[in-house]
Amino acid sequence: MPSIRRACGDHIDLLAHPFERPSVPKIASVIATELAVREEQVQAAIDLLDGGSTVPFIARYRKEATGMLDDSQLRTLEERLSYLREMDARRITIIDSIKQQGKLTPEIEKALLAADTKARLEDIYLPFKEKRRTKAQIAREAGLEPLAEMLLLNPDKHPETEAAAYVKTDGEHPVADVKAALEGARSILVERFSEHADLTGSLREAMWSRGQIKASVRDGKKTSGAKFADYFDFSEPYEKLPSHRILALLRGEKEEVLALDFGDGEDPDSKEPTQYENRIAATFSISRKGRPADSFLSDCVRWAWRTRIKTGLALDMRMRLWQQAEKEAVRVFAANLRDLLLAAPAGGRATLGLDPGFRTGVKVAVIDQTGKFVDHTTIYPHEPARKWNESMFELAQLCVKHRIELVAIGNGTASRETEKLVADLMKLKPELKLTKAIVSEAGASVYSASEFASKEFPDLDVSIRGAVSIARRLQDPLGELVKVPPQSIGVGQYQHDLNQYTLSRALDATVEDCVNAVGVDLNTASAPLLARVSGIGDTLATNIVAHRDANGPFPSRAKLKEVPRLGPKAFEQCAGFLRIRDGENPLDASGVHPEAYPLVKKILAATKSDIKALIGQTSKLKSLQPASFADDKFGIPTVTDILKELEKPGRDPRPEFKTATFQEGVEKITDLKPGMILEATITNVAAFGAFADIGVHQDGLIHISAMSERRINDPREVVKPGQVVKVKVLEVDVPRNRIGLTLRLADPIPAAGERRQSGGGGNAKLVERHRPRPEPAGGGALAAALAKAAESSKNRSK
Repeated sequence: MPSIRRACGDHIDLLAHPFERPSVPKIASVIATELAVREEQVQAAIDLLDGGSTVPFIARYRKEATGMLDDSQLRTLEERLSYLREMDARRITIIDSIKQQGKLTPEIEKALLAADTKARLEDIYLPFKEKRRTKAQIAREAGLEPLAEMLLLNPDKHPETEAAAYVKTDGEHPVADVKAALEGARSILVERFSEHADLTGSLREAMWSRGQIKASVRDGKKTSGAKFADYFDFSEPYEKLPSHRILALLRGEKEEVLALDFGDGEDPDSKEPTQYENRIAATFSISRKGRPADSFLSDCVRWAWRTRIKTGLALDMRMRLWQQAEKEAVRVFAANLRDLLLAAPAGGRATLGLDPGFRTGVKVAVIDQTGKFVDHTTIYPHEPARKWNESMFELAQLCVKHRIELVAIGNGTASRETEKLVADLMKLKPELKLTKAIVSEAGASVYSASEFASKEFPDLDVSIRGAVSIARRLQDPLGELVKVPPQSIGVGQYQHDLNQYTLSRALDATVEDCVNAVGVDLNTASAPLLARVSGIGDTLATNIVAHRDANGPFPSRAKLKEVPRLGPKAFEQCAGFLRIRDGENPLDASGVHPEAYPLVKKILAATKSDIKALIGQTSKLKSLQPASFADDKFGIPTVTDILKELEKPGRDPRPEFKTATFQEGVEKITDLKPGMILEATITNVAAFGAFADIGVHQDGLIHISAMSERRINDPREVVKPGQVVKVKVLEVDVPRNRIGLTLRLADPIPAAGERRQSGGGGNAKLVERHRPRPEPAGGGALAAALAKAAESSKNRSK
């Protein structure tokens, strides 16, 4: 028997350490093939991850070791490493279990060692799993296995004649008659057919490629379940189902509106054997040649498929569709979150934050250019108070007093009305030179009621804290949004229906990558922002802020080492991502890691310059050859990065700040007319299109087919959250609160009652009435899988 040590690594002892992971080289080889990179690159990354390094640190400061794997590749590597290690731990457990049963053969062990998915492992393990007492087990106990074996191997035998020899009325396991004997033999063969690993895997893939899901409306649910009307008579192949439609169907089922059938693609009324049954028969050399046992064996095949295998595979189809949809939804959420976090910051300018409302008034907060809260009030310009002029005067006073440059207006209830108030102020007082912008309120209420906000503003009302957050989001979206759980930001498909652990891991990784890509000011950053820096975390972030409060600003990165519990490893991981403006060493304001400061000294010596004179000298720095300074510790990639940093220390990868200007007089959905061309801000991107805020409290949908003249596969090829675009209104459905938009301004307006097709490229065509579209819905559990087409597409309200 092959040694498990040789298969999984010399450090594994199967019996002594059944859960210890197999050797990494095998895993490194698998991942290298998947990523199309060298095995040494993957192995180096694995060693660094195992040594406590973070993905941002490895991507930025260990390029030589990994052969320049980027953060996206490293995240994929990290995810696959976790999966493969879990799979290998399960592999060892299975081998151990079968070995203890005394049933481990060289063939079974070889198959287990070759299995490349968890599903394949479980298929092989199925016959050996401890199970409840089955009909097949009872039949074996009655001594009927030889009968089953005989009929399978010798179909020339007469089943009834052979079965008669097994009839017994006495003893512990009686067999009442010939019928009972044949039923027992059938149970044994059905179990054998259904537990054949290779066959099950083959049938699973065949059903995936041939099968389809069918949906129908349940009796009496047409009216109450009208939002699922597009799925009342629906079918689509598994392979073609987009993620949002999968989740819509599953939610309709959960709400008991839809009945779903996970079919195999065969005609249910046909009396001929299905392709699946033919495949089972071929695997066990069963055929219809008119022999005495052929009919019995064919019946066993049909029984195995229809009562055991098909039922199990239908569950597999459901889970596979769900996992596919969940993976895509998490990907979309993470991508949208990344774009929102990396949105253009308005920068250090005094800002007025307005949290709009009608009856309760508009909450106003003032922050200075550093983001510090300095003043607040509440104004009542709208119904029922209607103190329009008084409110405008009060805002003008605040703007003059605090030299306000920016006005951030929350996009919730009364947003457009409040924007009009600010617009009137700008017309009346042009000398104020104000710039206004609509800011997403998503998650602001979560921040306002958080423990962090309570500590920061213990004496402020929750609503004023929300206005502060809105103002800060305009100044620095990243710095403010990290204070809110990513799930609360509202840029994802179906987030309430997703596995929260899976979603949380993906979003945390996204936040970590964004924070470290931008860098953090050590002397002004909040604890939540510092906690997202590579190697820091919540405890060290709190310690850093406490040290800063007690001792004043950090004069240098080196002083970080005085922070309690911040050891050498943490310093190595975080130092390069922390910035100190106007510190003792100009390099501390850059992305150059302290470990590379000696290299910078070599560059200074070679150029006969001091650091202050060299920084920003683009032409001089570009004339230097990175290879001239590379050595065993710092290769050409690192030297190249250092030279770029010296050109523009601490460069910000985020784009330039821009704002959308909403059209006057267009404030609610009834103001919209097909053909209007408006400015809009992309609020959310989904697999089927993007949602855009056009200032009417209801986002419009730009379908993927209406984004470009060329065919595109992903809306993110064209738009991103926060992007300002021009759109044309195609259709307005007031009763259903639906707005159709296009980025192609020459697109014709659909005739009344017609809808657009979900094709890509070229002019979008009209679509049949039952074309499915995503349905809005609330939260749900893992199995409850229809979610919102996008959280931000709902009517916003307080």
